Amino acid sequence: MQTRNKVVASFTEAIADIADGSSILIGGFGSGVPHNLVKALYEQGTKDLSLILNAAGTGGGGIRLGDISVIDLLEQRRVRKVTMAFTASTHPSRKSVVEELEEGGEIEAELVPQGTLAERIRAGGAGIPAFYTPAAVGTQLAEGKEHREFNGRTYLMEEAITADYSFVRAWRADEFGNLCYKGSERNFNPLMATAARTTIAEVEDVLPIGSFEPEQIHTSGIFVRRLVKIPPDGIFHVSVPFGAAQPEKSRGN
Repeated sequence: MQTRNKVVASFTEAIADIADGSSILIGGFGSGVPHNLVKALYEQGTKDLSLILNAAGTGGGGIRLGDISVIDLLEQRRVRKVTMAFTASTHPSRKSVVEELEEGGEIEAELVPQGTLAERIRAGGAGIPAFYTPAAVGTQLAEGKEHREFNGRTYLMEEAITADYSFVRAWRADEFGNLCYKGSERNFNPLMATAARTTIAEVEDVLPIGSFEPEQIHTSGIFVRRLVKIPPDGIFHVSVPFGAAQPEKSRGN
């Protein structure tokens, strides 16, 4: 049964039940990434994860908006599979951490065209098990997938994506979990919020129930299980970093 007030006191509390082996959708890119929830997951020490996200950064340090990111989970060997639209570095001479781990047999990496990734997640949230798309026909990504012709054109069947949890970031929420996004938060976050059994949102501001007009709501609170308010400085501070020391960086700068 949905509770009316879904606000929890801390990021640590919000992700406390995420067990080893869980699958997690991680929304956004740029300002739309739920960095604080990722940081709390890192602090908790959860491992053997399957992550679905747009990208995890490229070579030479990657995208680190905040001092802990998905890259750190990867470098700690706490991820067994990633499903992403960008698995490789844009610089051929500077491999991404995903490339290095996959080449070493330490991770499974599934490359998905960005539009297909978005639609697979949307389909998962809508209860649609699979769909057909022309994207990737004739490429290595089409190997082993069902092909079907419609009106003289070949399409691939792609299966929907769902997960145990989704991490999303929004601008505002009311206490029931109705979300309002701003700017680039409106990329993968609305899709991922619907496609997990448990959606956890970090938000800049939490308002009383009834504060939004219906047309202001981008994600209905029926999809959201927990809310955490982002601190004024925007960063959740890790009290005790995972592990005794930071690992040696495996990539060159």
